[in-house]
Amino acid sequence: MTYQPQKDFGTPESRSNEAVSLTIDGRNVTVPAGTSVMRAAAEQGTSIPKLCATDSVKSYGSCRLCLVEIDGRKGTPASCTTPVEPGMVVHTQTPHLAKLRKGVMELYISDHPLDCLTCAANGDCELQDQAGAVGLRDVRYDVQATHLGQEKDHSNPYFDFDPSKCIACSRCIRACDEVQGTLALTMEGRGWDSKISAGFASDNFMGSECVSCGACVQACPTATLVEKKVVEVGTPERSVVTTCAYCGVGCTFRAEMRGEQLVRMVPSKDGKANRGHSCVKGRFAWGYAQHQERILKPMIRASISDPWREVEWDEAFAYTASELKRISAKYGRNALGGITSSRCTNEETFLVQKLVRAGFGNNNVDTCARVCHSPTGYGLKTTFGTSAGTQDFDSVEDSDVILIIGANPTDGHPVFASRMKRRLRGQDGRPGAKLIVIDPRRTDIVRSPHIEAQHHLPLRPGTNVAVLSAMAHVIVTEGLTDEAFIRERCDWDEYSHWAEFVSQARNSPENLQPVTLVDAEDLRAAARLYATGGNGAIYYGLGVTEHSQGSSTVMAIANLAMATGNIGRRGVGVNPLRGQNNVQGACDMGSLPHELAGYRHISDGDARRLFEDDWGVTLDPEPGLRIPSMLDAAVDGVFKALYCQGEDILQSDPNTAHVSAGLAAMECVIVHDLFLNETANYAHIFLPGSTFLEKNGTFTNAERRIQPVRKVMTPLNGLEDWEVTQRLAQAMGLDWNYSHPSEIMDEIARLTPTFAGVSFARLDEAGSLQWPVTADAPEGSPIMHVDGFVRGKGKFVVTDYVPTDEKTGPRFPLLLTTGRILSQYNVGAQTRRTENVAWHPEDLLEIHPVDAEDRGLKSGDWVKLASRAGETTLRATVTDRVAPGVVYTTFHHAVTQANVVTTDFSDWATNCPEYKVTAVQISASNGPTEWQEEYEALSTRSRRVEAGIPAE
Repeated sequence: MTYQPQKDFGTPESRSNEAVSLTIDGRNVTVPAGTSVMRAAAEQGTSIPKLCATDSVKSYGSCRLCLVEIDGRKGTPASCTTPVEPGMVVHTQTPHLAKLRKGVMELYISDHPLDCLTCAANGDCELQDQAGAVGLRDVRYDVQATHLGQEKDHSNPYFDFDPSKCIACSRCIRACDEVQGTLALTMEGRGWDSKISAGFASDNFMGSECVSCGACVQACPTATLVEKKVVEVGTPERSVVTTCAYCGVGCTFRAEMRGEQLVRMVPSKDGKANRGHSCVKGRFAWGYAQHQERILKPMIRASISDPWREVEWDEAFAYTASELKRISAKYGRNALGGITSSRCTNEETFLVQKLVRAGFGNNNVDTCARVCHSPTGYGLKTTFGTSAGTQDFDSVEDSDVILIIGANPTDGHPVFASRMKRRLRGQDGRPGAKLIVIDPRRTDIVRSPHIEAQHHLPLRPGTNVAVLSAMAHVIVTEGLTDEAFIRERCDWDEYSHWAEFVSQARNSPENLQPVTLVDAEDLRAAARLYATGGNGAIYYGLGVTEHSQGSSTVMAIANLAMATGNIGRRGVGVNPLRGQNNVQGACDMGSLPHELAGYRHISDGDARRLFEDDWGVTLDPEPGLRIPSMLDAAVDGVFKALYCQGEDILQSDPNTAHVSAGLAAMECVIVHDLFLNETANYAHIFLPGSTFLEKNGTFTNAERRIQPVRKVMTPLNGLEDWEVTQRLAQAMGLDWNYSHPSEIMDEIARLTPTFAGVSFARLDEAGSLQWPVTADAPEGSPIMHVDGFVRGKGKFVVTDYVPTDEKTGPRFPLLLTTGRILSQYNVGAQTRRTENVAWHPEDLLEIHPVDAEDRGLKSGDWVKLASRAGETTLRATVTDRVAPGVVYTTFHHAVTQANVVTTDFSDWATNCPEYKVTAVQISASNGPTEWQEEYEALSTRSRRVEAGIPAE
């Protein structure tokens, strides 16, 4: 499409249900009460000149350009700060207003560089546009003192700050405060000396608290804040709306292009998940798509000790199919398996599991979604009847109490965290919501500008169930349950059994305090607040699921929500914050070895026949192997071939030594990815993948929102990922003939009841849809379980605390827990190949001052991190964010190999790895471990390509 900037109505939309009618320039207008005159005019097509106003932040009224005349009112009020009134008669263009506006604009231009023709914002500058709108043709003032010629700030890797072009409108400051919630920017000085500052006078943007979300850049009406890519490439000429491929928030973006070159990613105001906001990853970290290390041609080799040989696609597919057929004939069909990716589209994931089931002839398909949120699927399906969260993101605006357990939204889901922070600070005259955080670590949301959690419960890692049982004990024994809700919506006998269990003295906060290390009185107060504070919403993450009792914890959370009636309306609910962009979709599409698309068990004859009739094959009724079982079977010599799309199990899965042993035992490892990742060290076939910018399809985010992914540019590797899987299936003899991913979605909708009303046409029309989309809910389902639970009656489940088998002791006295950081994503394959490494160039180990002093360590020291499974080295940072006895690190950098130390312990129901609890010892180190040295040598050998061309 031809480039058009997003419509800016000047001030935010009013949410009032009351209508007000007025007259603007002789035309009758009806708008909600509370709407500004500026927005009312804009909605009926009249553009009032403005500079300080933009509809992403509150009205400010400083630029004096948006003046209007109102019959019966003296003066010329600012239209951005003047609300509409019944019968109001407004004039937006009169000779008097024209003179005033021209004079104001003349003052702005007198202190502004007149380099429009060479300015990066030429043609995309509001100051330039408004100068034309008011009819300014010359400047009469001979100004002696100006703000011109000030030093530019180039410190941020993604955007520049030129104070000479600043008009002091404060839009960047307000965007940082109101949209992002970081409050990193300020107006320093007064009057003539006013200037934007990123903190102290000595601070630049890179050294400040700025998180590079881009809200200030988007808000800036001039070239004061401008993307470096715009400076380099020029302004865009067209745009395509698509969906971000990072976290589970699922932000909608306008990919703004010049030809086939991406200029910038601009968050869409129409995006229902992000509402026009973004983070540093989605907004800026897309350069990996053109990174020099990206592999663009297929490669094969007979042995992992051989160098890679580049081949054409036809040879690659023929060779891959022949190897899979050979192995199936020699070892049996169960010797093959596949892994789907939570980074790929629903359509691509659906095809991979279809290839395994219909082509390989077994159910040996698994997904990285299992190693993060499979307990969510099990726990919520058991208690509520659906394997997904209950709310949309807008719901948080009606929450009175927010309980965050095992999640770090400011780093892992920053755009939603910004919306959460707005609710916590209070808005539109409403007091802020109360906050409870249950986490071993003091995350940023516990204490940030104008936010402080009422309760931070720093539990011992691995005791989630005990903490929730203690909270339930307080709620039940103090009579704080919602009996009417329970009797109407839940099974009363099951509730009674559960209530009797949690009421036992052994589940009291006082009795469990030695186990959880949480102060009993603080826990009691937190439980009372959640139960009595109004609408209570629970948000949780991998700190809940990645435990040996992950499924139990999810069910314990569901128990709390049902016991207090916090289900089925806005502002409440149980909300898993998914880690990757399509974790929800990967599970929805049937990527688990025991479930078909739509969470129907493979042993269900009726469900299986539906797929058999559609695909023309007979499906195996027995569940297949999960990834750990595939690796075990490989070591035992009976599992020989793996097709791994978009997933790096060697870096992301636990107990790296076990993973490497399993991969090394296979005869054919096929890696389908963008880069030669760590798993590719053991691969025999490499099929180059396409980025989200190069494909069509859909992602499903954490709120069950199915969103379009649209091709922005031609795939550099020549094929979209769904085409690669289809070509492989065809080479194996399957009669697949999809011509577009829309046809795959049609098949998904045909076979999956919750997707029955979904199609590309519907998505293009609506922008997005939240499943279930059915005949009963044709527009989707923002809130689940409104009138009743999907399973009928809500099910209370007794969740007894069972300590993990991973114990501390004299050899390993500390507990390691892991997580993410804002600038990096998952195993870092994408973000490490962008400028985001400027913020996080290496994984660091957080250690409490007491534990550091006991070991003679200080920040910056190299330390050895050792467990029963293995050891690695990294640098330490001493901080009281973690409690004594607890250490924390991230897993974004392959050189660290953090999962060398994690163990094989896993959730009892789903095999989700227990990443969050590992007994370790920390000691000073002089260099890399033996594992790291051996692995580096292996990696260097494995990445060789014939003719001496380095692949990475």
